[in-house]
Amino acid sequence: MKFLVTAGNTQTPIDKVRCITNIFTGRTGTQIALEAHRARHSVCLMTSHPEVVGKLSPAARLPGDSWRVRQYHTFDDLHRLLADEIPGDDFDVIVHCAAVSDYALGGVYVPAAGTAFEPGVRHWQSRGGQPRLDDASAGKVKSHHDEVWLRLVRTPKLVDLIREPWGFRGTLVKFKLEVGVEEAQLMEIGEQSRRASGADLLVANTLEGMNDHAYLIGPGACPRLARPQLAQAVVAAAQQQYRGRIETAIGIQWRTQQHGGHCG
Repeated sequence: MKFLVTAGNTQTPIDKVRCITNIFTGRTGTQIALEAHRARHSVCLMTSHPEVVGKLSPAARLPGDSWRVRQYHTFDDLHRLLADEIPGDDFDVIVHCAAVSDYALGGVYVPAAGTAFEPGVRHWQSRGGQPRLDDASAGKVKSHHDEVWLRLVRTPKLVDLIREPWGFRGTLVKFKLEVGVEEAQLMEIGEQSRRASGADLLVANTLEGMNDHAYLIGPGACPRLARPQLAQAVVAAAQQQYRGRIETAIGIQWRTQQHGGHCG
């Protein structure tokens, strides 16, 4: 089987030296990729932190014909890699574990002379005319401004592009992180998210409990998993889902042939 695994975080550049990002290093996704490779599958790992491979498996020899690593940094980098790999390849399983930016930079601004934001009323005011913001975009945004405003615009959900328009028909595993929710609510949110993306399986976890346990949601999945069991469980469940797809496809083909033979 051929696995594609995404891992790590994306950066949202503010200028050439600053960015917005998140805390995730790709450890979980890399563990899943290594587990898939140990199970004798071919693996393409897309990660923002390729050095984690060496930290998790320092003695491993990963042959080039069954192990590839492609590095990305930004949302656009990962978007391009996925758009390049998925439509033209024949992956059987995609595990989308990367913590992808929900927003991209839409501009860097500073209040114009006479314009001020009043936090108490959450309203812009100006000493004359309409409140106005000036463009402060630069290779390195100047540090003498009293305040800088960033405009963030929503990015598309990469996981929602995997089925369409990229045309993936194999087993899709999605990840979902929530903060401050109880187990029942997390399971409900996770199932809705799984269905919305056309994913076969979804790994749900909370920020508070992510180092302790996670939940594997989907048909036939074992819901609660101790964190050390996660990589092995995801690979095993993905294999089972894939085999189920193959058996279903063979069954449909056999019935079609039988039906066609009787009608002929």
